[in-house]
Amino acid sequence: MKVEMNKMVAVDYKLTVDGQVADQSRPGQPLEFIFGTGMLLPKFEAAIEGKEPGEKVAFTLEAKDGYGEVIAEAIVELPKTIFMVDGKVAEDILFEGSQIPMADAQGNRMLGLVKAVSEETVTMDFNHPMAGKTLNFEVEVISVRDVTPEDLQGSCSCGHCGGECGEEGCHGDHHEGCDCGHCH
Repeated sequence: MKVEMNKMVAVDYKLTVDGQVADQSRPGQPLEFIFGTGMLLPKFEAAIEGKEPGEKVAFTLEAKDGYGEVIAEAIVELPKTIFMVDGKVAEDILFEGSQIPMADAQGNRMLGLVKAVSEETVTMDFNHPMAGKTLNFEVEVISVRDVTPEDLQGSCSCGHCGGECGEEGCHGDHHEGCDCGHCH
C-alpha cells in the first residue's frame, strides 16, 4: 500500500538542523499520522507521498517551507512584573533559554523563549523554535494502512508525549520542543 490521502502512515525520521540532530523518532516508536489531514508540514507530506513501506527518502526544507522565517515582531520586550507569582517575580524561570508557556490578550496559548533578562524587562521570542531554519530530514516509511475508527479518537502517537491530543494539543507528559505536529 502506498502513502496517500487519508491513510494511516508510520515513519521513522531524523531531523537535522545546523548539523545537529534536532529531533528523531524513538526506536520502535515511529511517528504515526493520518496523511493529508494537515498534521505535518505540507512539504514533508509531499516528499513521502506515493512511497511504500521500506522506502527511504532524504530531503531538505528551506525555512519558508518549514516553520517560516523569523518574524521580528514576534520578539518582544515585556515588563518583568507580568511574571509575578504570589506577589513575587518568578526569577527561577527567568533565564536566557528558558521556555515559558504564556497566553496572548485573546487567550491563545503560545510558548515563549527567554532571550534576555534585564532589571525591569524580559525579552521574549514567540517565533517557532525552528523558524528561520533549514530542515534536513531522513525518513523511512514503516507502514501504511487504512484508517480505523480508533485512529480517529485523537490519541497522540508521536512518542514524545504521554497523553491524548485534542484541540488544545497534547495532554500529559509533553516533550518540550516536540515537532510531531500533534503537540502545541
